[in-house]
Amino acid sequence: MKDLIDKLYQTHDLTLDEYRTLIDSYDTKSSEYLFSLARKNSEEHFEKEIYIRGLIEFTNYCKNDCIYCGIRSSNQNASRYRLSKEEILACCQNGYELGFRTFVLQGGEDLSYTDEIMTDIIKTIRKGYPDCAITLSIGEKSEEQYRAYYEAGANRYLLRHETANEAHYHKLHPESLSLKTRKECLWTLKKIGYQVGTGFMVGSPYQTTRCLAEDLKFIKELSPHMVGIGPFIPHKDTPFKDFKAGSMELTLFLIGIIRLMLPNVLLPATTALGTLDPKGREKGILAGSNVLMPNLSPVGVRKKYSLYDNKICTGEEAAECNVCLRNRVSSVGYSVVEKRGDFVEN
Repeated sequence: MKDLIDKLYQTHDLTLDEYRTLIDSYDTKSSEYLFSLARKNSEEHFEKEIYIRGLIEFTNYCKNDCIYCGIRSSNQNASRYRLSKEEILACCQNGYELGFRTFVLQGGEDLSYTDEIMTDIIKTIRKGYPDCAITLSIGEKSEEQYRAYYEAGANRYLLRHETANEAHYHKLHPESLSLKTRKECLWTLKKIGYQVGTGFMVGSPYQTTRCLAEDLKFIKELSPHMVGIGPFIPHKDTPFKDFKAGSMELTLFLIGIIRLMLPNVLLPATTALGTLDPKGREKGILAGSNVLMPNLSPVGVRKKYSLYDNKICTGEEAAECNVCLRNRVSSVGYSVVEKRGDFVEN
């Protein structure tokens, strides 16, 4: 195991079978060794700085019916909402005052937000906060739409591929969605000039070690600027409600692997980690993560943006959450910084 970890540290890639061996054989000892190298890589590129992104979950309407997702279109129990432009801008103002220099507009694929509406929102944020990065996470769009958002002032785009294995993709998604389209969207976003983020769930139903190895190979091929992974957590109103959650330990191990694969990548310690383990985000940082994404959404809607059950921080004001996170980060020897935290080429 140590030999494989050393090879990954030196070459930043392994074969598919080597990734499978690494994943199948990990234990506490190999994890600690991997994490020590991951922290070394992270600190070489980012010192001990942790970037924060202000998450604004502006709509939980979605036209898609992904089988794992709590805001899937067929979930009749979801309490739906949409934030107005004014409400989104109020979130930005609050976030800016708290030291956030990146705003992440995340939502379901909600056709009510036309391209005209979205570009207007983006232009207004760009004009009001010229020193901030604007990240979008609103699903699959055409090249023309992606280009319009980019020209309006968006800098980054998050689009998880969820799984790079074709058969597995179809077990998680309705027939209307395809892995081919998802990958094409990611390549298109890179071509346009976005800083691009992708990622996957760890322990999603029917996932195999081979699936995870294929995820890693695809991420290496795409070479994204950001990678977001987190454990699968079931939602009570989906067909996957009785499946068990993904492994915290395996998720951390994969964070460490990704840090060695892409030493300068922006790598969040996700909210899902903190949902499974009270110290999950701190453990994520110690495994190689360097980004946190606290919630700037109005408290009144946070519980409604329910992708999975028992999500944390749904009742906290943004300022409260911000202070809590800064304390958590400092408790493991790192510090939150008020920077955009852009991807920097080697």
